[in-house]
Amino acid sequence: MVTARQIAQLCGVSVATVSRVFNRPATVSAATREHVERVARDLDFSPNEAARALSRQRSTMVGLVWDTDHRRHSWRHPFLQDLLLGLKSALSSRGYHLLMLATSDDSGSRNPGASLADPVAYVSMTRRHHLAGLVLIDSGTDAEAFSAFAHSGLPCVALDVALSGPRATYVTSDNASGAADAVRHLAALGHRRIATITGPHGNVPAAARTDGYLRGLAEAELPFREDLVVTGDFYRESGFAEMRRLLARADPPTAVFAASDEMAVGALLAARAAGCRVPDDVAVVGFDDIEVASLVDPALTTVAQDKRGFGTAAAGALLSMLDSDEVPEPVRLPTKLVVRDSCGSQR
Repeated sequence: MVTARQIAQLCGVSVATVSRVFNRPATVSAATREHVERVARDLDFSPNEAARALSRQRSTMVGLVWDTDHRRHSWRHPFLQDLLLGLKSALSSRGYHLLMLATSDDSGSRNPGASLADPVAYVSMTRRHHLAGLVLIDSGTDAEAFSAFAHSGLPCVALDVALSGPRATYVTSDNASGAADAVRHLAALGHRRIATITGPHGNVPAAARTDGYLRGLAEAELPFREDLVVTGDFYRESGFAEMRRLLARADPPTAVFAASDEMAVGALLAARAAGCRVPDDVAVVGFDDIEVASLVDPALTTVAQDKRGFGTAAAGALLSMLDSDEVPEPVRLPTKLVVRDSCGSQR
């Protein structure tokens, strides 16, 4: 294994200079830095991460707090997979590594200090790992733990949770506006009985999309009907079940806004099973614009989120806090209505 001392000898500089090249490059002249980096690349030299963290008094590890209980669907959601790619890529470009922190699996066997049910112990664990910061993904029941993280002084960025604290901020999409755009589009096509399949109770994006649905109805001067609001869980099976309930009504909706594409695909399947044609008998709009939205038949009209941009923005907010004492303002990413074949005019 090539050492820093060998690199120093080959370059004719001191070991301290080699260390500064990789840890405090601004303190080394451009010519020396380029020479050392070129020799290091040729010899496949990689400075030890632990030594770098100590010399810089900063870890290069960022913790991802996410409940990955195998009985939950969330870790398999296509939207989150794309988001993680954006997050990892942006952090890696700055030399940071992403460490997923395991939470309780609720099986009766707990890893001490690694359960969101015990947030104080969890914060203590993050400090033992000398993490530079945290990215937090809410499972729907993590409010107490997230509050503890936000007030720990460790840089934190939450996804879709309005987190506040001395070193905390968050990234979200404009969920309400996106949902309102979907409802206005359906109203413009002549639909008057527009239903929604919401996300789960207690979920922040789900609540915002329901608010947007209500706003869209109001702006289109359509009455709110409680019987046209049903609750899903963002996944296909619930979309199928709730669409069947809606279509079984004596006065079924002519259009349905589902708060996720997964539920919208389930709704399409339920409509087909009930003998309804989409969009002739019922129009369907989703939310997210995951890959399957353009592959189903008919192709799904949906509200697109910037999935990779979401992760990139979260990384950018965290890196900003790591580079300075400033806490960036929350980021609200725009959404875009993508019109495909699952919507038609109401005749």
